[in-house]
Amino acid sequence: MKIILTLLVTAVALLASTYVVDGIDVTETSWTAKVGTLLVVAMLFGVVNAIVKPLVKAIGCGIYVLTLGLFGLVVNALLFLLVGWFAEQFDLGFEVDGFWAGFWGAIVVWVVSFVLNLALDLAKDDK
Repeated sequence: MKIILTLLVTAVALLASTYVVDGIDVTETSWTAKVGTLLVVAMLFGVVNAIVKPLVKAIGCGIYVLTLGLFGLVVNALLFLLVGWFAEQFDLGFEVDGFWAGFWGAIVVWVVSFVLNLALDLAKDDK
């Protein structure tokens, strides 16, 4: 159940990034196609963050320390671009146009995911 919830939260965060950031678009025309695309891209996002991000962090740990963690913003932007590239390779209607779109998109996805996860955790505690 937690995996499905995480997938849905990520898909909603990706949808938010398409509305907030110029250069991030879902090119599907129907609402159901958009939802399907966002769910598949959310899965790609999870796979990239689970496999590639730890490798990059391990290889570049010195740069993380040297920049006091700010290099993580660049890494997140590049990983967001990688997700956009994978989506393009799989003919999904999700586009990320350049580094800055990836940079701001990664920040929006993080903030929205954080808020949604916080809200869901609070709702869980009320029961």
